[in-house]
Amino acid sequence: MNNPKLEGQVALITGATRGIGKGIALRFAQEGAHVAFTYMQSAEKALALEEELRAMGVQCKGYCSDAGDHLAAEALIHSVLSDFGDLHILVNNAGITRDGLLLRMSEAQWDEVIHTNLKSVYNMTRFASKHMMKQRRGSLINMTSVVGRNGNAGQANYAASKAGVIGFTQSIAKELGARNIRCNAVAPGFIETEMTGALDESTIDLWKKSIPLGRPGSVADVAALCVFLASDDSSYITGQVINVCGGLQTHG
Repeated sequence: MNNPKLEGQVALITGATRGIGKGIALRFAQEGAHVAFTYMQSAEKALALEEELRAMGVQCKGYCSDAGDHLAAEALIHSVLSDFGDLHILVNNAGITRDGLLLRMSEAQWDEVIHTNLKSVYNMTRFASKHMMKQRRGSLINMTSVVGRNGNAGQANYAASKAGVIGFTQSIAKELGARNIRCNAVAPGFIETEMTGALDESTIDLWKKSIPLGRPGSVADVAALCVFLASDDSSYITGQVINVCGGLQTHG
């Protein structure tokens, strides 16, 4: 690729063996970034992703780590710095859903989603930013959702976690801006992934009708925005929540 935007930079992406996280990892590598990533379950998928990334001529490594575990997150950042020597970009992408109407939602369903979707962002940002503050440089990218702005029936836990990511992002941008560390959030709408592929056709049609562009988004659409936010092209952008939703109506 001519004039890669992330040449020689080190990026850490949580939850990157599938979907949006995998798309970001591959696109970052295309732009010249060295890629560290986390996964929780599939070592096979992690090895396959490492092969794809290595074929692009960049350094890469997958780490089996729970970003929502405070001590594990601290150990992960130390490992990445030891293995790669630096860290310029953090993408907090790890996320899960445990859907259910409030009166049927168990405490475990609530806690698991908050642990993975919100506490992980605190953990990873806290430990990564210590290094970034020393070098007075860094881009933090947090994956939220249009559901974090609008809410959605049956997803109170998910919506709360993603709304929390928005408030966290805007606060951290104010805390770390003086050290030249930017923090922004990406809010995908209806994006075609393995997760949305499991939905029935009538649900997908209903979503399409609510999208002015008339189609779902792709992983590539989200990855392109992440490249922009990670690169110097967005050097004066921080504390923002940017929708990738095809015009899907949102509020706030």
